[in-house]
Amino acid sequence: MILPSVVEAIGETPLVDLTRLVDRLDIDGRILAKLDNLLPGYSKKDRAARAIIEAAKADGRLRPGQTVVELTSGNMGTGLAIVCAVHGHPFIAVMSVGNSVERARMMRALGATVVLAPQAPGGTPGQVTAADLALVDAEVRRIVAETGAFRADQFEDGGNPLAHETGTGPELWAQSGGKITAFCDFAGSGGTLGGVARFLTPKGVACYAIEPEGAEALSGRATDRPDHPVQGGGYNMAHLTHLEGTPLAGYLSVTGDAARENARLLARVEGIFGGYSAGANLAGAVQLLTGPHKGGTVAFVVCDSGLKYLSTDLWET
Repeated sequence: MILPSVVEAIGETPLVDLTRLVDRLDIDGRILAKLDNLLPGYSKKDRAARAIIEAAKADGRLRPGQTVVELTSGNMGTGLAIVCAVHGHPFIAVMSVGNSVERARMMRALGATVVLAPQAPGGTPGQVTAADLALVDAEVRRIVAETGAFRADQFEDGGNPLAHETGTGPELWAQSGGKITAFCDFAGSGGTLGGVARFLTPKGVACYAIEPEGAEALSGRATDRPDHPVQGGGYNMAHLTHLEGTPLAGYLSVTGDAARENARLLARVEGIFGGYSAGANLAGAVQLLTGPHKGGTVAFVVCDSGLKYLSTDLWET
C-alpha cells in the first residue's frame, strides 16, 4: 500500500509481548508494550498532533497557511512539525532549555522554528518543572498575541485525548484480543491516559496514572521542587484537563532511578529503545503485576525513542 503522506502512517503501532523481561524478573503475569516510539516522529505525540491540526482545519480554527505554535518538551513539537509540514503550515515550537538537545535539533531538521525559554531560577538541565513550563507558556502566549498564530494547546484541546480514545485504546484492545486487565501511563498532558481510559475502563480494564516520586500532585503528594529526570511530564500539576472525569483505578509512584533502570532493561532484554517515560511505564507495570494485578495482563505505551536522550545520563553506564 502506498500512503499519500507520512501523516497517514500515524497509528496502528505494534504491540509486543515482553516475555523475556517477565521471565528475567520472575513475574506472574504478562506485560504488553505498544511501540509508539516507531511512529514518524518517534513518539506517541504524533497521534495528538495529527488529531488537533486536522480538527482545527476542518472546523475553521486553523486557516490555510496560518502559523501554528505550541509549547513542547520536544515530542509534541516533533509531531506538529511533521503534520504542519505536510499540511503547509509554518510551525514554531517553544521549549525549555532544560529539555534534551536532540529534540530541538530534530524539530529544526523538520522545518520548525525553535524558541528556547530559560528555566526558572534554580532550575536543573534535564529536570523541567511546572515553573519552567510556566515560562514556556508565557512565551507561547506572547507569540500568539504578536503574530496571530494558532495555538495547538495540547493541555486543553480535546483532540489530544480523542486521538487515544479512538486510536490507541481500540488498537490495544484489538491487538491483545481483549485480554488486557490493566493499563498504566506516565502523566504528561494526560491525553494518552485520559483517552485510553475512556475506551478501556468500560471494558473492565483498570487504568493507572504514573507520577515520578516527589512530583505526585495528582495523587496529592506534591513537593515544592520535584527532582526527577523524566522529561515530558511529572510537572507537579494537580489539575490536568484531560483527566477530568476520567475513571482511574489509582496512582503509581516511580523513582527517577527506577525509570532509568527499566528503560535500560527494556533496551537490553527486549531490544526496545525507549526513553525515560517508557522506563517509568515499565516500572509501573511491574508494580501492578507484583501487586494488585498479579497474574494479569498489563499494557503500556513506549512513549518515545531512546534516540532523544543520547545527550542525557539515560545511556551512561
